[in-house]
Amino acid sequence: MKHNIKLKISILFILLTILFLLLFVPFRTALVFYKENTDKIEAFLPLQERDTFQIIFTHSIHLTDVVEKYMVMSNHDIKQYEIVYEEFGIGMPSNALEGEEFHYENGKYHITELDNIFPSMNIRNGKTVSENRLVWGDNDEHLVYFNEYFEPGAWFKLKVENLSLWQSMKGVRIHE
Repeated sequence: MKHNIKLKISILFILLTILFLLLFVPFRTALVFYKENTDKIEAFLPLQERDTFQIIFTHSIHLTDVVEKYMVMSNHDIKQYEIVYEEFGIGMPSNALEGEEFHYENGKYHITELDNIFPSMNIRNGKTVSENRLVWGDNDEHLVYFNEYFEPGAWFKLKVENLSLWQSMKGVRIHE
């Protein structure tokens, strides 16, 4: 009888350990949108190392799109490698820095070969002109408007992190 109780306790312990591992051990790499300066996950987009994504916003002054292109690095930093825009003006670069390339193509200015590395980024969903978009996929085929997930004017800290199943359940998965 004692052997039976020990076996049941052992099985229960093993099942609880497996459940704990499934729920709390990070396994999914994602671009995570944390609400302001908190640890509250608002949304996440599953991505892998070397995956790319774009954040497109409408410039509040000249009302044209600005495309910022990023890559997920192996250490989970975010690398900005290109910016594309249509108008010079407030907040827009007028030329490339050393090591970068500046060119004009199809009515747009491109600055490529950027090497801007961020451990995290603060980003705001537009309030006055609320047309921010997130683009991702092998051929940039997926696009969602921030307004589908966030209130206009809301701001977030973006980080690439490994999420557990429990953390994933706290936020909304961004999908097309």
